[in-house]
Amino acid sequence: MDKYQCVCGYVYDPANGDPDNGIEPGTSFENLPEEWVCPLCGASKENFEKKD
Repeated sequence: MDKYQCVCGYVYDPANGDPDNGIEPGTSFENLPEEWVCPLCGASKENFEKKD
């Protein structure tokens, strides 16, 4: 699964999920709820880019 980086530098790693916000490990970026936001800066999903 691909990692995605926010404009603030936070990297969403599906292997880790976002347990502080109820996102289980193994959840792909595409399967995150639309209302999910960056845990560091609050940016929405469209502010993330796929990381190579």
